[in-house]
Amino acid sequence: MNRFYLLIISLLFTSLVYAFQDDFHTKKPRKTNIYYSSSKPMVRWFWFATHIKEVDVRHQLDWIKKNNFGGVEIAWVYPLHRYKDWYAKDYNRHYPIDTSAQKWLSEDWVDIVAYTKAYADKIGVSCDFTFGSAWPVAGLNIDKVHGTQIYGDTSFSQILTFSWAWPQNMRVINHLDSNAFKIFAEPYEIAMKSVLKGKKAVLFTDSWEIKLNSKNKIWTPGFNSTFISEFGYDILPFMNQGLDSFPDVRYDYMMHLDKYVTDGFYVPYVKKCKEMGVWSRVQCLGAPADIMTTYSYVDIPETEAMLNNPNYSKIVSSSACLASKPLVSCESFTCMYGFPATYLRKEQTADVKMAADALFANGVNHHIYVGMPFNPKGSDSIDFFAGPYFGPGGSLTEELPELNSYVEKVSGILQQGRTYTDVAVYIPYEDAVMKGPYPKEKQRVWVWGEYEMRYIYYPKEVEAYHPIWINRHFLDQSRVINKKLHVGLSIFNLLYVDVRYLDLRALKSILQLAKEGLPVCFKEKPKQPGHVKSNEFNILLEQLIALPNVSTNFNKLISHSALVQGDNIPDYWCRVKKDGTMFLFLAQLPSKDLQYPVFSGQSLAKESQTIDLVICANGKTQKLNVVFKPYQSVMLEITPKGRIKNVDIEYTPKTPIVRPREAQRMNF
Repeated sequence: MNRFYLLIISLLFTSLVYAFQDDFHTKKPRKTNIYYSSSKPMVRWFWFATHIKEVDVRHQLDWIKKNNFGGVEIAWVYPLHRYKDWYAKDYNRHYPIDTSAQKWLSEDWVDIVAYTKAYADKIGVSCDFTFGSAWPVAGLNIDKVHGTQIYGDTSFSQILTFSWAWPQNMRVINHLDSNAFKIFAEPYEIAMKSVLKGKKAVLFTDSWEIKLNSKNKIWTPGFNSTFISEFGYDILPFMNQGLDSFPDVRYDYMMHLDKYVTDGFYVPYVKKCKEMGVWSRVQCLGAPADIMTTYSYVDIPETEAMLNNPNYSKIVSSSACLASKPLVSCESFTCMYGFPATYLRKEQTADVKMAADALFANGVNHHIYVGMPFNPKGSDSIDFFAGPYFGPGGSLTEELPELNSYVEKVSGILQQGRTYTDVAVYIPYEDAVMKGPYPKEKQRVWVWGEYEMRYIYYPKEVEAYHPIWINRHFLDQSRVINKKLHVGLSIFNLLYVDVRYLDLRALKSILQLAKEGLPVCFKEKPKQPGHVKSNEFNILLEQLIALPNVSTNFNKLISHSALVQGDNIPDYWCRVKKDGTMFLFLAQLPSKDLQYPVFSGQSLAKESQTIDLVICANGKTQKLNVVFKPYQSVMLEITPKGRIKNVDIEYTPKTPIVRPREAQRMNF
């Protein structure tokens, strides 16, 4: 398909997407959140494998509505006695075996889940569901042939032991095999058919948590033959010696793995959700794939913090921006003080707000708190290890309605219009793949390799220009009009490339865009990754560098002022309505570059701070003295004529108590 037809298709797509943006004539905000009835935060509702009764369902959903939540996500997990020794030792909680629990996917199980969905619809709260029990994706019907596999170990099988069905063990599926997903999905789809009536629902799948003996040996039948067809050489000798000794071969392996993971799991997942008449909400983080691309396929891309630093969310929000996805959700506050359940039921609202503000400033506009355990009416003694605790009887309970009102208001504003765009920054995915594993100090539970890109940051010289990550997938979809880069609804003035390695396919796209007039800041001559080098790479590289609109000097190429300027720029995010109105969120200063884990009371602020900023927006350059009161972020509305107004988003939580860091426990 030539670039002319791509342009026509893109323009048609843009006009359709604008149907969900603000009405230009009435100036009334059109509903951009088509998935949920409000911008209120939701909460993950952990259903343990106990006997779930209608009276208890009604009690907790009524409590949810009363405390200003927008809905729940039901996550089906283990019976409480599964970890009886741990619960008794650390929390003095004693849970007996419950033989009356509804059997996984049984008729009784379907009845109570369907009742819950119907009651949620009745009282006007959303009810999402995880696609299966616990995580990662696993099923009782998965045989060893369709389970996760690694090269050279035929005995390997990853078993999920904390599902609803325990002591029956679920086998984790082979995510590289679409047939494995099909087998897994079939009984769940049948069981959920009567559940998914009424209001259109959302199905969720969690982050990639495949536990392998060797991270560089994930495998599936036929991988080597298709690899030879793609790359022209046999990978088996390198697999036998260990891929970490051959970074270029490991790069080819990861590129091939990317296709298998995308086509074997993420694409079938989204397709299955469509067939079931639901929306898909997905965390792709940690997957051995180009996650900016995989995130673009789902209806609602979701990030996670605080097990990940909030800055990671910029990858997810960038993908959503480029794919014209209006919502970026977040599994919010997971193990905020440490893993697992550090300071459980001692959480402090000021710390939660600080983390929420950090996420807002990284593009999140829909929060799903983690979490609230199912507690029968009259009880609040059940906990889940991945706190904080957001249910009745917790340290946060009293302040939840006001906190949720604040989150609702900010989320609602940041759901309007589209993300502001100026400079597109090529994401250093090739660099990450070439680096291999993280150093030990950066590895955590489920965090292993550089390809996960958990710790990447924008170059300093572009930070003030509201940069957005871009990858090869989106470059291939883009076009140049009047020397500007157009991707969906996004328009960029410049492409910034600062990488050590660059895929030949990406180089070809960048060269073509530069030939069409796009300014490209190309900071250094990258190398070609991969085992088999192409003579074409250096030729194309020299052609690119020789173009007059390509330079290593960013200031030479940029012809306008940055959106936000100053010596101490807070973390920020900006949305633009169709009429040009801009909303600029400036996060409270303690949330800047927030790192995991938060210490209890880290949000403590005793006095206001004032910083000098220069805002260049809608044709005006204005100096501002921005006052950050304790615990407060700032929302600025910038009218189409450049007038700046403060939007009242003030909410002051209780003053937090500063506590020492607790040692992180790993004994569950």
